[in-house]
Amino acid sequence: MSVVFYLLSTLGGYLFTSALLLKYPGLLHRPKRHRFRCRHISHRGGAGENLENTMAAFRHAVDVGTDMLELDCHLTKDEQVVVSHDENLKRSTGVDVNISDLEYSVKCHCEGEDKRIPLLKEVFEDFPHTPVNIDIKVNNDVLIKKVSELVSLYKREHLTVWGNVSHEIVEKCHKENAHIPILFCLRRVLLLLGLFYTGLLPFFPILEEFLEIPMPSIILKLKESEKISRSQRFTIWLTDALLMRKALFDHLTARGIQVYIWVLNEDEEYQRAFDLGATGVMTDYPTKLKNFLHTYTPGQQKDKEG
Repeated sequence: MSVVFYLLSTLGGYLFTSALLLKYPGLLHRPKRHRFRCRHISHRGGAGENLENTMAAFRHAVDVGTDMLELDCHLTKDEQVVVSHDENLKRSTGVDVNISDLEYSVKCHCEGEDKRIPLLKEVFEDFPHTPVNIDIKVNNDVLIKKVSELVSLYKREHLTVWGNVSHEIVEKCHKENAHIPILFCLRRVLLLLGLFYTGLLPFFPILEEFLEIPMPSIILKLKESEKISRSQRFTIWLTDALLMRKALFDHLTARGIQVYIWVLNEDEEYQRAFDLGATGVMTDYPTKLKNFLHTYTPGQQKDKEG
């Protein structure tokens, strides 16, 4: 009987302490100092309103009032850091060629005010005060080193966050330049969820300063959603239920970790994200998100549903 009582009291003490520290993490952890705070993040510069990852898109997003530009980087054959989501240019230019096989003379023959694939340094030069979120698209040591050098050259450690879903890439980024804050990789997101649901998260130190995750439920709104099987729908629902947790977001925010949800393009998606405690939303439509934020009221979506 005494053993059972001991086990129950120990479990009860653990659960109480975990719940207390989950809500008040400042009792154990010093909050990370915010280098910048962003609510409005333009995905690839606002891919729904301009040609993605171009200077025209970035200028438009900044003019709209975005807090952060999200972009992707690759390395050319002559080791220039260029801004492009795809390694192959077929989708964006119609030319089936890899960026890594080209000298920097590529032109993007698509509609748009600015058709060039820009250099990362051009973005830094044109927007010296705008935070930039950099996705290192390939596991390339030279690319990581070159990006780090550019960030240091333009003194942007306090205005930059970088990373990738790959654990190896994020580790290399942090090793190359520990002064640039990093994103959670996929492996660390899974660890984060495991710690959260076992009650261990409040006791765990966190290196990352930004959690950048998708909202799984938006997959069901895609044009071809009718092709999604019942089992796939259940998986999406379960993933969404496990990942979109206000208690988790509030805990991270209290520890100074910003939570960005992507890629959201409708008012009801923006509403849900902010109501759940996300500190920022990444969108393809900077103007739409700006207009939403002008009228945003917490809990409005729940009121409408009720």
